[in-house]
This record gives sequence, structure tokens and C-alpha cells, in this order.
Amino acid sequence: MPKTPSGTEQRSSPGQALDSIHQWLESGTRRQLRLSLNALAPVEIARLIEASPPPSRRILWELIDRESAGEVMEELPFEIQNSFLRGMNTQDLVQLTEGLDPDDIADILQNLPEQVTSEVLQAMSARDRERVASILGYAEDTAGGLTNTDVITVRPRFSLDVVLRYLRRHSELPPSTDNLYVVNKQDEYLGTLPIAKLLTTDPAVTVREVMVTDLEPIPDHLSEEEVAKLFEQHDWVSAPVVDEAGKLIGRITIDDVVDVIRENADHSLMSLAGLDDEEDTFATVFRTAPRRAIWLGVNLLAALCAANVVNLFQDTIEKVVALAVLMPIVASMGGVAGSQTLTVVIRGISLGQIGRGNLRWLLSRECWVGLINGTIWASVMALIAGVWFNDSTIALIIGVAMVINLLTAAFAGALLPVLLKTCRIDPALAGGVTLTTVTDVVGFFAFLGLATYFLG
Repeated sequence: MPKTPSGTEQRSSPGQALDSIHQWLESGTRRQLRLSLNALAPVEIARLIEASPPPSRRILWELIDRESAGEVMEELPFEIQNSFLRGMNTQDLVQLTEGLDPDDIADILQNLPEQVTSEVLQAMSARDRERVASILGYAEDTAGGLTNTDVITVRPRFSLDVVLRYLRRHSELPPSTDNLYVVNKQDEYLGTLPIAKLLTTDPAVTVREVMVTDLEPIPDHLSEEEVAKLFEQHDWVSAPVVDEAGKLIGRITIDDVVDVIRENADHSLMSLAGLDDEEDTFATVFRTAPRRAIWLGVNLLAALCAANVVNLFQDTIEKVVALAVLMPIVASMGGVAGSQTLTVVIRGISLGQIGRGNLRWLLSRECWVGLINGTIWASVMALIAGVWFNDSTIALIIGVAMVINLLTAAFAGALLPVLLKTCRIDPALAGGVTLTTVTDVVGFFAFLGLATYFLG
């Protein structure tokens, strides 16, 4: 790291660190590169690797100290993890996962072939193998898949003094430990013992007298999105997870929930462009081109549908050139209005705010908004068109067409995400293309249909 004139280390920004490391890569100064790279935190190293082109990534990975390689690996995106994991043997994988939490090990092993996963599990200690195997049995996007089995449990009959003496036998507590979990002899969840209560209450008091019983545990089958909502609503640092029999299997901590929130945000952002949320900024041409080609093809089909509608009115367009000039305005206004509604509704669905009970009110609201905005801007555009082409009929046609298209856009933007969700299609991924098709087709048909009727 750079030093100030006094000789003390000055922490560089991520951008400066990235530039320096890339300069050392180009100059071949491996020793300085290794020292600077390993002076960073694992998450910073992971971000540097992610921000580097593929040839540089392999060099950076080989320069990382093996003791911190596992922590760096768990911070890397799925695709980059895979590129490194494919070249490792069982011994390397076992060394990589040493010291990691069971849930983090499970995340890494889920990216490997079943045979390799079995070999790595067999090479672990019996205790670690049991912990990791219990998590691997759950889907990655469920509460069970997020669960960390590294928890401290206590029995309700013990005094707080006994609990404190028990804790002192540990060299350290698991990260993000704000509660101890109270269980019976069958490991069934009974409640929590907050660390704050443990430290501020008379040591002679029993756990049963001060434990909190109103914190409902998270079922192991709950989706990760629902888990994130619970953490947001209750401001939890950690929360217990139980199986169907009510037995405590571990806990979920806020750091894992933050990862879920970030991944969902990435998914929503990338889906708006029809891209995979695992899209790698520095992926090769041969990986990037096919992925983008799929949704470009879907969009082309949608555009052909709109073009076919235009073609139906070819004779009318040839007679009145003004129609060709004004036609894109109708489709564009409908597309923007629909996208506004679509974005609001998709957000409401992702937050669990939209259901059968309030969908009708929402549809009504959006239609009224579409009608009001359609009337305002249709009047403005009609005035402009009338002055521009000195034709009151053209002004009337574009005004009515804009009102029709903005109403359609509002209705489709509100209803399409719900219908797509019902059909188990991601609204964020397919909503934009579908909505654009609807607004283009309706906009062109309304505008050119009215023109044919009045001017044909």
C-alpha cells in the first residue's frame, strides 16, 4: 500500500488498488503484487479478481496465500468460483474449505460434481462432514441452505452462572452471536437467551426465567426471499432455523441475508435487460454473445409482430406522410407509461405487497393514472400536430390514439407481471419484452386504424 510522508500506511481506494495491481501484472512485478494483494481483506481480493479480465484472474488466484484462499473463494460469483474449482483436486479442495463455516463450505461444494463432493466430504473430519452434509440436503435458495450449524445451545434448567462458565471455555464465540438458543434434551427449539440479558441479569437466575419465547423460528423450507423479508421487518442479527419436527438445525446470520438481498437486486437489474444475474462483466466473447442473442431473438420476434401491424396499413401511410412521422411518438409514449407501471408492480410483487385482495384497486388506480396522463399529453401532442401539419384530423387521430395506448399500457403494465408470476415466469425477465410488444401493437393499430377510418 502507498505510504504517507511520515511513513504510515495510507489506505488506497478500491479503484486505486485495482489500477496498481494491474500495473504490476503488466510489468511482471510478482513479488510486490503478492505482498500488496495479500495485505487486502478477502472480500477486497475477491472484488479485485472479479474486476479483472480472465487471464489476470488466474495469476491473482495463484498469488493468494492458501490460508485465506477459502475466504476469498466464498466471496466470488458462481461462474468465477467454477473456473477455479474445476482445476483443483480433492486435497486442494479440502485445504480450501478448512476453517470455513459449514454453510459456506456447502455453497462451494454445490458447484462441484457429485463424485467430487463425496470425495471432499470423506476427507473431512466426522464432525465437519455431518455438519456440511446436513446443509447439502437443502436447496440453496431455502432457509435450510442458508443455515449455519455453528451455534451455542443451552438447557433451560441451568443458571446463568453455569452458562457464563460454559461460555468461558470457548476461545471465541461464533460470529454475529447475539443470542444463545435454548433447547430441550431432544434438541427441540424452546427460545433464545439474549447475550445482553445474560450479562445484565443476576447469575443465580435460571435460563428458563429470562429466556425469550416469542421469537418464532424460521422453518427450514422457507424461501430465501421470505427469510430476507423477516430479517428486514424484525431487524434481526441472527435467527434460529428448525426442521419439520421443531428441532433446531442452526441459525441464519445477517451477513448471509445481505448476500441474498444483493443477489436479488443484481437479478432485478440484469433481468430488465434480459440478462442472467450471473452475467460476468469480463466474460469471454463466446460466453457473452450466445446469452445476449437469446433475448435479442425474442425481441426481434416482438418487433416483427409490430412491423406486421404497420404493414397492414401500408397504403394509408403512403397517402399521408405525416403518419410515418408521428407514428413512433404513439408507441414511445405507451412504452414509457407501461414501463413505469411495470416497475412499480414488479417491486410490489417482490416485496409481497400485491395479492388478489388489492389487485383490483391497483388496476383501477393505474387505469385512472393512464387516462389522466393520456388526456394531458394527448392534448399537448394534438395541438403540436395540428400546428405542425395544419390538419385538425391528424391532431384528433394522434390524440385519441395516445389516450388508447396509455390506457392499454397502464392496464398491461399492472396485469402482465401478475399473470407471468402465475405462469411461473420471472416478470423482471419477460415483462419488458412482453409489454413493449403490447404497447407497440396496440399503439400502431390504434393510430393507423383511426387514420384509415378518417383519411382512407
